[in-house]
Amino acid sequence: MKQLQYTVEIHPAPEGGFWAEVPALPGCFSQGDTLEEITANVREAMESHLASFVRDGLPLPVEKQVKKGYAIPVIVRAPRLA
Repeated sequence: MKQLQYTVEIHPAPEGGFWAEVPALPGCFSQGDTLEEITANVREAMESHLASFVRDGLPLPVEKQVKKGYAIPVIVRAPRLA
C-alpha cells in the first residue's frame, strides 16, 4: 500500500491538550490530551480525509516538501483506488 507523508501542525489548546491541522488537507483537524493521543487521532483523521478524496474520485494531495520545526511529519496509508 502506498504511503504518503504530510506536515501536521500541533498547537496547544486553550482549555488544555492539543489540536492539530494538516495544511495540505484543508479541513483536516483533530484534537487530543497528549502528544501520543493527538498523533494517533490526527493519523485517523487524515486517513478518513484521504478516503473521502477517493470516494469523490479526486486525486490525493501530495505535499512536495514537508515542513520542519514545530510541525511533525506523519505518514499515513493511502486508501486504495477503486
